[in-house]
Amino acid sequence: MKRKLVTGLLASFMGLLFLSACGEEAVVPKPKGYNRIDLPEFGYQTLPDTFPYSLIYSTHAQLMPDTFSTAERYYCNLVYTDFDAVVQITYKDLTNPNIDLDVLLTDAFALTMKHNPKAYQINESLIGIKNGQVASVTELSGEVPTQFQFFTTDSTRHFFRGALYFNTALKNDSLAPVIEFVKKDVVEMLNSLEWKY
Repeated sequence: MKRKLVTGLLASFMGLLFLSACGEEAVVPKPKGYNRIDLPEFGYQTLPDTFPYSLIYSTHAQLMPDTFSTAERYYCNLVYTDFDAVVQITYKDLTNPNIDLDVLLTDAFALTMKHNPKAYQINESLIGIKNGQVASVTELSGEVPTQFQFFTTDSTRHFFRGALYFNTALKNDSLAPVIEFVKKDVVEMLNSLEWKY
């Protein structure tokens, strides 16, 4: 008897619940979305003649001196104010007896691997650039502070390195179009790189 009473009450409760839900529209959450980012047309300008190398860089970037305490004379930043991003560039003169190319190469790889714990993927590749040399390019995926790093050297006089950083809290998935935009700018820059002496 108790069983029939419990079953009957449960059926009545379910019926009331069903009837109370009829006629109302179900609430459906909105799908997850990302910020819309409108990208400008590509355009390039020439680096001032005060550097030991020449290259072109994006018209959407401002050339700024590196103000970090360890910055050296030819260090600079390409600041993309519209994207809240910066490409930090360092340069070393290998004719300086205090500079060791092996140490620079080790440091370049160590700086990339430092992001390994948060990176989903690290893709390293070599690209031929127009000055006849090769540039090492590393793309990092995941919530890492730098998504793109690169370096090139003639192995006797010049070492040129850079890294892309964003100063924003947006997730890298949201920044994917901007990351691709800046990567194309960097490849154009590397292809235009010429050593002066």
